[in-house]
Formats: sequence, C-alpha cells, structure tokens
Amino acid sequence: MEERLIDINAVSKIYKLYNQPMDRVREVLNPLKKKYHKDFYAVDNLTFNVKRGETVGIIGKNGSGKSTLLKMIAGVLSPSSGTIEVKGNVSALLELGAGFNGDLSGLENIYLNGTLLGYTKEYVDNSIPEILEFADIGDFIYQPVKTYSSGMFVRLAFAIAININPEILIVDEALSVGDMRFQQKCYRKIREVKKTGTVLFVSHDTGILASFCDRIIWMDEGKIFKEGRPDKILDEYQAFMSYDIKEMQAVTTYNGEYQVNSEVDSEVKSALSGIIRAQTFGNGDGFFETVRLINLETGAEANVVAGGDKVALDFKVKLKKKVDMPIFGFTLKDALGNSVIVTNTHFEKVELETLESNKSYHYQFKMEFPYLRNGKYSLDIALATGTYQAHEQIQWINDVLVIVVRDMRPYQEGRGYLVPKDINFEKIL
Repeated sequence: MEERLIDINAVSKIYKLYNQPMDRVREVLNPLKKKYHKDFYAVDNLTFNVKRGETVGIIGKNGSGKSTLLKMIAGVLSPSSGTIEVKGNVSALLELGAGFNGDLSGLENIYLNGTLLGYTKEYVDNSIPEILEFADIGDFIYQPVKTYSSGMFVRLAFAIAININPEILIVDEALSVGDMRFQQKCYRKIREVKKTGTVLFVSHDTGILASFCDRIIWMDEGKIFKEGRPDKILDEYQAFMSYDIKEMQAVTTYNGEYQVNSEVDSEVKSALSGIIRAQTFGNGDGFFETVRLINLETGAEANVVAGGDKVALDFKVKLKKKVDMPIFGFTLKDALGNSVIVTNTHFEKVELETLESNKSYHYQFKMEFPYLRNGKYSLDIALATGTYQAHEQIQWINDVLVIVVRDMRPYQEGRGYLVPKDINFEKIL
C-alpha cells in the first residue's frame, strides 16, 4: 500500500465577516450571544489524500480557497474544523517574502528560515553552499533582502525551500516571478523531489500542470469542484477561465466508442458521431458537422504531416440560428497542452458573411505546415459570434483532431520555421 504523506479529512476554514468594526465589540458584549457576523467558508469540508511520489496541481479562480488550503497544510493557518495529518518535513514557498525579515541580509535569512523549519545550525551550515549556488545572486546575499528585486527574492526563497531535502514541497505561484532559465532550474529540482516525496503546487500555467502533475484538484468556492487526471480536467478548466463555462458537453471513451452526453440533441449527436474529440461547449446555435485535415497535394485526409506540407483544415458547420458576426478559429497544441498555433478569422483579417439559420457552410484554413518536433499534436476548433474583444462561443471542440508530426529534416538543415506560412481562409462552394 502506498504511503500517504498528507491526509485531509472534512477540513473547513471559516472567517467571520462584519459589516462594520463596531459589530465585533457588539457581538462580544451581547449577553444573548447575538451574532453580528456572517460566516465565510474559505475552505468548505474538503477531504482528500496525497501519496508519496505524487505531484498534485491545485487550480481554481482567485478566491476559490487554493492558497488557504496550502497554508493549512504548511501549518501557517489552523483549520476551523476537520483534521490535517502531514507525515514528513514540509517546505513551503507561499506568498513572496513570507518568513523573511527585510532588515536582515540574505545569508541571515537563510539561517532564520532554517530555524523556522526546525533545522539545526549545523544542518543549515552544510546546506549553505548548495543554496548559494542555486540562488546565484552573488554578493547580494550579504545585503538586506528589502533591497532585492522580486526575481532575486524568489531565487533565494526557492533555493532555501528546495535545498533542505523536503519530503513535501508546496509552491504557490511564486515561480511565475523568476526568469525562464531559473524556472527551468526549479522544475528540474521539483522532478528530483518528486522521486522520493510529494509536490503540491498552484499554477495558472496549464502546460506546466500537464507536464508535472499526476492529478489535478479543481477548487471552486472553497470546495473541490472536480478532481482527476490532467488530460481530463485542464481543457475544461481553460474553457471555464476563458468563458466562465463550468459544464461542457462531455464525450468519454467507452469500449473504444465515443459516447455523447445525453443532453446533446439528436441532430448535434448525429454530427458528433463522426468527430473524434474530447469535449465541447457553447450556446448551441450552431455545430461542426465534419472536421478534417487534408493534404492539398494528394487531396487525402492527413493524419501524419511534416513541416512544409501544404494542408487545409477543412470543416463544415451548420447553423440553427442566424449569426451576424461569425468568427472561426483553431488552436494547435503539443502533448503538454501548450499552444503552438493560435489563429482565427479576426487575426487573418477575413470579413465573413452573415450565416443564415438552417444552412450548412463549408470552409478551409489553408497553410504550409510549420516545422515542429516529432510527436502527437491535438487541434481545437471554434465558432463564435461578436468581436474578438467581446464574443460568445457557439461551439468550441477540444481535441477535435489528433495528428502525428514527423520531422523529416536532416540536422544540418537548421530549424526551419515554427509558424505556418500564409494562412488563408476560404469558403468552399
């Protein structure tokens, strides 16, 4: 049985909210124990556990309870109810500057943090060379930390947190401050911690979460809204953050067949049966009937492509209601969920006609495929109405196509180009 390093059982954190400061005094002095406050549940009855060797990402909009949860696990806050059991030493990188004394030098703060984390002076002495090498802030280590830039601050804070060999590492968005090279160094260290311990971190970077995490916990209003593998959660979360849509019409794989949510009407369900994809959302005023990637030289459907191939994203769409200001777009993503190509008819300066109700339309995005690394890539496609700045999704389909990219170039030919050449949008009559 795998060892649990973190056990959270029915944990809540409640704050008392008063309309005015005097209400606190009235509540204390009231002989009838009248309440003058409202209870705000920053965290509401959470139960889950984390095993050794597991990396868990925690996502959610601002105010959903992520940071409060991490602070309770780190021991900075106490829960109002429930229990938290933590086995092993915890190192937490929470709010920038937490645990630092601005008047002390960086070196003095290393010893201060070591003491707060329960380590002896001898242990910190032995860790100093690794911490200084990792932070790489030079002579600033002898200057008061109040003179540090935010980047230097996070360098030192993470160097302390990661080089004391924690069994549980907690990171709350702090790495977004560092430069790219430092971030990569941090992520290599996180991978080392993951081999023997547990990592919990909050990030809005879905590519990083997909790369590092074994499990994603999506929090909303203090509760766990959804929980599962990154590939099952992150697309839906991205749609929610972009368009405030929590529930998408889900399609799940079952015995090799794609099953469409029963709430989708029969006409849409029939069209979707020919489209392999994961999830879709939108207002239902129209839907994609077919989506294909075509090799323009052979005319055949292309499941495997290479840089320089002339291809077309070919699709048919049917409207159930009139759309005056349509926008078509697509996104190509790598295996980690990072966007490689993002474009739409607005970016390409294409003026589209009004789409009439109960009619089907056939279009193509034509391009010379960019030179990308070998691997699998997925494609999202979307139809919206309005302007780029203010629009409503009619239908967005995540992972509508999965294609294999083969890099056919000899090494000496160089990198080639990483963006498609001359994307053209055309209506097919």
